Amino acid sequence: MMLQKKYGLATCSGRQLCLLVGLQVVVFVFLVGPLLWSDQFYIWFYKTHKSPGNDESRSHHSADPRNHGAPEVEELLNSTNTTSGFIDLEKLKERGIVLPAQNKLSKKLMEQNLLPPRNQDLYPKLKDDHVKVVLYVHNRPEYLRVVIAGLSEVEGIEETLLIVSHDGFFEEMDSIVQGIHFCQVKQIYAPWSPHIFPNSFPGVTPGDCEEKVDAVKLGCSGNPDQYGNYRAVRIVSLKHHWWWMMNTVWDGLAETKDFDGHIMFIEEDHYLLPNAYRTIQYLTKIKGEKCPYCVAANIAPLDVKSRGEQFNHMVAEKVGNVGYTFNRSVWQRIHDQATPFCTFDEYNWDITMWATIYPTFGGAMFTLRGPRTSAIHFGKCGLHAGYQKGSGLAGCKDNELHPQAVNDLDKVLNIHPDWHVIKYEIRGYNLGFKGWGGWGDKRDHQLCLQFSSMYHNKPPLEEA
Repeated sequence: MMLQKKYGLATCSGRQLCLLVGLQVVVFVFLVGPLLWSDQFYIWFYKTHKSPGNDESRSHHSADPRNHGAPEVEELLNSTNTTSGFIDLEKLKERGIVLPAQNKLSKKLMEQNLLPPRNQDLYPKLKDDHVKVVLYVHNRPEYLRVVIAGLSEVEGIEETLLIVSHDGFFEEMDSIVQGIHFCQVKQIYAPWSPHIFPNSFPGVTPGDCEEKVDAVKLGCSGNPDQYGNYRAVRIVSLKHHWWWMMNTVWDGLAETKDFDGHIMFIEEDHYLLPNAYRTIQYLTKIKGEKCPYCVAANIAPLDVKSRGEQFNHMVAEKVGNVGYTFNRSVWQRIHDQATPFCTFDEYNWDITMWATIYPTFGGAMFTLRGPRTSAIHFGKCGLHAGYQKGSGLAGCKDNELHPQAVNDLDKVLNIHPDWHVIKYEIRGYNLGFKGWGGWGDKRDHQLCLQFSSMYHNKPPLEEA
């Protein structure tokens, strides 16, 4: 009786009334119950439910995917594409790689990753010396429009393949990319993005501890980071998406897994100037001769606020985040360090790289760039700035959506082959640096390691 009162369960007295209640239960189980697992229920849930862990967000990654893109979600779930994904989950299980159980949206997104690039009718052949471009995005459509507008003006962009990697599924973001007609474009979607799992890992799992709490007192579970903070979806999604994308682009996609050239990576708040593509082509061509200790090339300075020194020299410095570009041999060296990358208690992928991977490169961990930037980092709405507590994405008002004016020097290659390379000292992290935390949950470590193993016919990586 107490359980009935606590949970509002019906009580019955009398044989006929009990039979009536029993009949209602049977009807619910056999007629209503199956609907709970239907596409319509998932679409309804996606539309109407609030994102877990979103109320205290400081990040653009906090936006709730279920409040966006419902028509496209419905269309996607009802599509008849029967192509199997390029990841054979059953074979992975036989090898001991058990990825999280997928929901219907996750499965459909994995199928979408197999679709060929669009616009091949307009641009049927890629240039032999092309540098592929990967743009990774989450859910800042205002920013993405600016970036796409800039890309459309980049000289030579029609010669290459643009890959857009989505963390989550958002109708507006998807629609913007669908409108690209200036080059071949392929969209890929992270099928284990925490943002598409409303109530299971890698999203928020019922019973998970949140933030800094007393797990014993609350009866919740999880592994805190070194500072006592429990897992936050909006934080871990950053590193998960980057690592899934890297493994998928270099080792998974048909368009890139055998590509031995260079690939450039940019984000949804990186505005490329008209000379960006020609600049990175040239830098990657001369890098081996001009800077043998450089593992990468960049189209912008490490200091994202700088427009460059404007002198007649090239620069070798620490690898920056804007337009960083490297080849397969460098990726293989990065992948060899997957275990320290996946287990280091640091939620930022770039700091993790500098703390665990680049130090293994010895003296060859510089990037080559020109003295004038070919890309601009713009905007203020991101993980560390622009949001008011509890406001989410809608709380970030950005009036900095238009990068500085483009001038004539931004339209031409401004690097000369006779220029010397000036080498800047690299200031890394001191020996013993343990990271800023945010990456303490063992489940995140394991998922990251599984991403590292899913395209390789080797024993699965395990946490040391």
